[in-house]
Formats: sequence, C-alpha cells, structure tokens
Amino acid sequence: MKIKSLFAKPFAIYVNKLVRKSMGTALADQNSIFDSVIKSAQNTEFGKEHHFSEIKNFKDYQSRVQVRDYEAFKPYIDKIMQGKQNILWRGQPIYFAKTSGTTSGVKYIPITKDSISNHINTARNALLCYMAQTGNSDFANGKMIFLSGSPTMERIAGIPTGRLSGIVNHHVPYYLRSNQLPSFTTNCIEDWEEKLSKIVDETINQRMTLISGIPPWMQMYFDEIQKRTHKQIREVFPSLSVIVHGGVNFEPYKAKLFESIGKKVDAIETYPASEGFIAFQYSTEENGLLLNTNSGIFYEFIPVEEIGKPNPIRLTLGEVELNKNYAIIISSNAGLWAYNIGDTIKFTSLNPYKIVVTGRIKHFISAFGEHVISEEVEDALTNAASEENIKITEFTVAPFVSESNGKSHHEWFIEFENEPDNLSEFALKVDQNLRRKNIYYNDLIKGNILEPLTIFSVPKGGFIQYMKTVGKLGGQNKVPRLSNDRKVADELLKFGK
Repeated sequence: MKIKSLFAKPFAIYVNKLVRKSMGTALADQNSIFDSVIKSAQNTEFGKEHHFSEIKNFKDYQSRVQVRDYEAFKPYIDKIMQGKQNILWRGQPIYFAKTSGTTSGVKYIPITKDSISNHINTARNALLCYMAQTGNSDFANGKMIFLSGSPTMERIAGIPTGRLSGIVNHHVPYYLRSNQLPSFTTNCIEDWEEKLSKIVDETINQRMTLISGIPPWMQMYFDEIQKRTHKQIREVFPSLSVIVHGGVNFEPYKAKLFESIGKKVDAIETYPASEGFIAFQYSTEENGLLLNTNSGIFYEFIPVEEIGKPNPIRLTLGEVELNKNYAIIISSNAGLWAYNIGDTIKFTSLNPYKIVVTGRIKHFISAFGEHVISEEVEDALTNAASEENIKITEFTVAPFVSESNGKSHHEWFIEFENEPDNLSEFALKVDQNLRRKNIYYNDLIKGNILEPLTIFSVPKGGFIQYMKTVGKLGGQNKVPRLSNDRKVADELLKFGK
C-alpha cells in the first residue's frame, strides 16, 4: 500500500463515523443551524430589514422572510458588487460564484468565509465515505481528473469571481495536488475543444484512477480517448476504479459510459450547486443522496404545486413526506435567505434523509396543461432504451403545436449511439412509459387532444454542434432536458439528416 492511501484510510474511517453520527442528529442539527445563521446575520442590512433580532422560531422567520429567487435577491447582490459590506452576511463574501441562470442571465452567488467549507469538505467527505465503505483506497495513489471551469478569477469590488468549480480548484488539498489533472494551465483554456484535446494529451499515458465531471463531458472525453487509441477505456486506464458525477441524471448516460469503459467501475453521485453542496451518494449500494444537514445550510421544502402562490406552504425537514416533489429552499451562512435554488427533489428515505433530484422548476412542458417534468421523461426513455439495449448520447424534449389539421404532440430530439431498428415502435414504447408516469399527459392522449410523441433522430455530434453554435460547449454546461418552447428544438432541426 502506498503512502497516500495508507494515511487516507484511518481518516476516511473517522470521517465516515462522523457522517453516520450526523444521520441520527439531522433534525437537531437543522435547528442549531437555523438559530446560528439568524443570530449571525442580525446586524446585516438584510437582518435589520427583516427584524432577525425578534425571530425566535421558524414561524417567526416565515412571517418576516418571503421566498425569493435570484431576481428578488439581485438588489442586495448589486450593493455588495458596489463594495458595500454587511449586506447579506458579515463583512463581504470571499468569492462570487458566477453561474448562468435559466431566466436571470448571469448570476453572482456569494460564498463567504463561513460557507466555503461546505463546498470543500462535502466533496472530500463523499470520497472518504466511499473509501471507508468499500476499502478502495488505491485511487488515492493514482492520477485523478477534477474537471473545472477556468480557475482564473476576475474581481468585482475586490471580490474574486469565477465559476464554482474554478473556485474549488484553488482549494484542492496540497496532498492531492500532485495527483490532480489536468494542469492549471490547461484548466485555464477557455475554448472547450482545445481544452479537451489538451486534457487527453496530459492524461492518456497516466495511471488514471478517478475521473469526475458531468456525464456528457465524461462521454466526450472517453470518445476522444477511443478515437486516438481505438481501445476501450479499461485498456487505456486499467487502474480506473471510480467515476464521480453530478449535474444531470446519470441513468440516460450510464449504458454508453460503461460500454466505453468496458468494465464495471464504482460511480459516486454528488449534488453540488453554486448556492451550496446539497447532498452526496453515501453508499454505492443504495440509491438516493444523503442530504447535507450539518454544513451551514438550513432547508425548507415547498410542494411543487404550491410554487408561484403568494404564500406557499413551507415545510421544515421534519415535516416532509416520501416520494413527493418539493422545491428546495435554503437559508445559509453564505447569506442566502429563503432562497429558491430552482431545483425539485423528492425524498427516498427519511431515516436517514436521502433525496433524488427530479428536475428544475422552470424545466417542464406544460404547453397543453400536462406539466411533464424531467424525472418523467428520463424514466420513460431510460426504461424503453434498457429493454432494447439502446444507448443514448443526449436528448431534449419540446412541444410541437400544430397550426393545421394535425394534432399537437411532444417532439423528442435524441442522439442515439445505436439507433432502434424501428424508430416508430421505439417512440410508442417511450410514449406508453410517459403515459404511465403522468396522468395528465395520458388524459390528453386518451382525449385525442395530443397525438403520441414523435422522435427526431439527431445525427451523431449534433448536440455538440448545437452547444457550440450557442456558445455553451464546455464541461460545465448542460443541454436543457425540457423546454416549454421550441428555441432549442428549432436549432436542432438544422442538424437534421
């Protein structure tokens, strides 16, 4: 056993015990965090405006602090960007995480001296818990890809500003620096295709043991490796044993990724957001992500049917139910207050508290009143593809509103690794799966208001070309799974066969 894995193992066991202990104290920890963040922010501008000094319990907080999205928070962010202090949290943030918003354009999310450990330690804990439970410590001795956005920072009011992954890159522990790939110089390359090529140059002859990134990026990386070597990934990287993924649902990409690798490797799912590291997969043997209940974030949950109401029902962790979709709302030591991060989740376990991400609040199709969400389309496609051993590279769904005698329907744009023998029959299977998942969609089909869905087969590389044309080709960018309009769909039609 080499030196890094030798020293990592006892630390992994220690961290794993702490995480297991926190599972039993989740509600108490949430209460403690609530009291702490409210007290710490009493003398901020936001705290004074909302009378934090008078808040004694969650009901007091609810009555004083309404749920906000980024647009509603922006006036406070603008003040910080003008150099003002003590606005949302004590002093100034130590970073702004710059991220693309669904409706708000570029967003600037504060990261404070108190909140940075949430991002760093949770990522560490995910790997150490995996190590403690599986006994696999050898990956610590090999080379690991921690793909990030450019670590180069701009400054706004003296505050370093950049992509979250680039910020985190500056906090990789010193003892892992020699294991980390790609190099700092390569990570700073802005052009994605050039960057990917350089990453392959730097890694192709290394002993790679762990690769992390969003699934579409990993697939592009594997494709480039195979293009150069004409080998499966297991032949190029025989020591590869772990992939760490997040950002999008893994299932639609899983079959093709593992086929590219050519052997089974462990997969660890994480749920990092610019607003906070929300959850991670505690066990590779169990589904669901362990909610991060003891890391400076206080959670609220709004049933999705309540979103948009003037006074939505707001639940604490102790009030949630299994298998119900909630919008996740956070208040934290980053100075975010009843902040709607835009994701929907549901609980798969209440002991411990485990979740799955079911989609984005703004990513749905309801052009005809069906309100189809990401989880439903992903399950419908994944199940149909699994039955026929079909591998999916990428997909998105949009409404098609008929302007003539034909009926309206959902149009699916799918890039297949191996296309079905009969595309119409495959589309029917997907449609039937979706009808079982969504009763409103089923009623519209039964009532002859909608026709069954159709599939447009996107040529290989079509999604990459689309992302390139809209300036979003890169390791941190994702194709929207669902759109309630045809902006993405009409662009993809240009890459038709």
